[in-house]
Amino acid sequence: MTSQTSGHASGRTAAQVLVRQLRIQGVTRVFCVPGESYLAVLDALKDSGIEIIICRNEGGAAMMAESHGKVTGRPGICFVTRGPGATNASGGIHIAQQDSTPLILFAGQVESYNRGRGAFQELDFAAVFGSMTKFTAEIDDPDTVADHVTRAFTEAMNGRPGPVVLALPHDMLSRPSNAPDGAYVEAPEIAPGAPQLEQLQALLAQAQRPMLLLGGSRWDQEACDAIRTFAEAFGIPVATGFRRAHLFDATHPNYAGDLGLGPNPKLLARFKASDLVIVAGGRPNELTQQSYTLFDLPTPQMKTVHLYPGQEEIGQVWQPHLGIHASPRAFAPALAALKPNAHNRDVRAARQDYLDWSDQPTPQPGAVNLSEIMIWLRGHLPADATLTNGAGNYAAWIHRFYRFRRFATQVAPISGFMGFGLPAAVAIKCLYPQRPAIVLAGDGDFLMTGQEFATAMQYRLPIIVIVYDNGCYGTIRMHQEREYPGRVSGTELVNPDFAAMARSFGGFGATVEKTEDFAPAFAKAEASGLPSIIHVKYDAEGITPATTLSAIREKALKG
Repeated sequence: MTSQTSGHASGRTAAQVLVRQLRIQGVTRVFCVPGESYLAVLDALKDSGIEIIICRNEGGAAMMAESHGKVTGRPGICFVTRGPGATNASGGIHIAQQDSTPLILFAGQVESYNRGRGAFQELDFAAVFGSMTKFTAEIDDPDTVADHVTRAFTEAMNGRPGPVVLALPHDMLSRPSNAPDGAYVEAPEIAPGAPQLEQLQALLAQAQRPMLLLGGSRWDQEACDAIRTFAEAFGIPVATGFRRAHLFDATHPNYAGDLGLGPNPKLLARFKASDLVIVAGGRPNELTQQSYTLFDLPTPQMKTVHLYPGQEEIGQVWQPHLGIHASPRAFAPALAALKPNAHNRDVRAARQDYLDWSDQPTPQPGAVNLSEIMIWLRGHLPADATLTNGAGNYAAWIHRFYRFRRFATQVAPISGFMGFGLPAAVAIKCLYPQRPAIVLAGDGDFLMTGQEFATAMQYRLPIIVIVYDNGCYGTIRMHQEREYPGRVSGTELVNPDFAAMARSFGGFGATVEKTEDFAPAFAKAEASGLPSIIHVKYDAEGITPATTLSAIREKALKG
C-alpha cells in the first residue's frame, strides 16, 4: 500500500474524506445510480468538482466505469446502493475481472448496528464478490476510509489489474473521521532484467518462423508504438488477441490478423507451425487460445515467451520456455535494446493472408450484407473513432473486416458480456467528446442495456448505435443448429422499432433494410448531432461471415 501523507481530516465526515481521496487520485468523473444508503457521498460530491454521470441501471453504470478503466489504465469509479444495486452492478465486476481492468465499486450497506440481522437489502459483500475481485472490504471505521481507498487504487492497478469492491455502511458515512489523506497511487511498471533480455535475444536469433501475439491490459499508445518498432526491426508477423485488435495498427505491413473467434485458418496454421511465439501482455484466455488448442498443454510444441505483469499468471495454463514478469509499458520500450537479426521471410506472406481474408466482402443471404457495411465503416471512420460492442455473432464481422489503427479504439468485453457496447460508448464519449463513438450491437444484445440511451440523451453525447436485428439470439441459435439441428427453442425474438425508440427519447433514428441505404442513414445520424440509432434488419440465415444456418444444420444432420 502507498504511504499516507500527514494531512489531517479534522471536521470532516467519512463521506467527505472518501470524496477527497477520489480527488487526490485524479478522479474527475463517477458513474452511479443514486441510493439512500450513500446519500452522504452524493452530498459530498455536490461541490467536489467531480462530475456525476447518472445512469439508468447499476449494470450500465458499472460497465461505464469498466470502460473508463479499460481505456485510461486507472480505475473507473462506480457508486451503487446496497443489495439490488450491488447485485445489478455485478456484471461490470465480472467483466473487469475477466478483462483485467481496474475498477472500484463503492456500494452502500445497511447500518453497522443492523448487520447480521437480514436487514432491508443487506448483503454479505465478501461472500458475493470475493471470488470476482482482487479486494473486497466493508469500511466499518470512519478513520480508515482514506486507508481503504488508497489500498483500493493500489490493488486495482497493480500486477494483473482487476476490480475492487468497498461496502459503505449507511451510518458510517455520516460519522466524523480523523483519517489523514492518502497519497496518489501509481502502479509500478516492472521492466525485464538484462539476463531475460539476453535469453530473448538468443531465442530470436535461432527462430526461423517467429510470431508475436499481443493482448492484455496496462498498455498505452507509447507502448504500442514501441512494440511496433520491435516487430519491424525483427520482421515478425503480429497478431492480436480476442478483442485487443487496437494494440497494433491493422494497416501496418506486419499485421497478420485477429486471433479470437472465427480467425483466419491460415493464421492459426501459421501459429501452430511457428518455432517461437512471443505472447506479450496477454494472459492465456480461452478464446485467444482457441479453446486451449493453440499450444500443446502443458508444454507448447514450439518455444514460447510470455511477458506479463502478473507473475501468478505465468505458467498457469501452459509452461513457457521463458517467462518474463514485466508490464507492457516497461517491456515494450526495453525491447529496443535487442539487436535485430535477419527479417522473417514470412512477414509478407502473413500479411497477404490477412488481406485475402479481410479485404473483400463475403456473400450473405438477404438484402443487407454486414461485411459491406463494415468495409464501408472502415473507409469512412477516422483513425481515432472508437468502436464498442457487446456479445453476439454480429461481432464476427467487426473482427474480420474492420481495421483498428490506434490504441483504445476497440472497447469490447473479452468476457463476452451482452449489453456492453452502449454503456461503453457513453463512457468513451465522456472521456473523448471530439472522437466518434460507434456502438455495434445485436438486437438481443442492445436491449440488455438499451435504457442507457437515456443517459446519452441526458448528457447530450452524440453516439451512434448500429443495431443489427436478425430476430433471434444468433449465437445461441448457431450452437442450437449444430447440436440440435432443426429444433429451434428459446432463441426467437420479437423486436421493437429501434429507430422509433431513438426518436421517442429525442434522438435520431433510421431504419436500413438494404445495404445501399446504410451510408445515407449513417450520414444523417452524423449530421443530426444527436444520440442516434440505426436499425439494420438482416437475414438470420447469414449467421457468420463464413457460413449459414442451413449449412450448419445440414452438416449436423449428416453427422
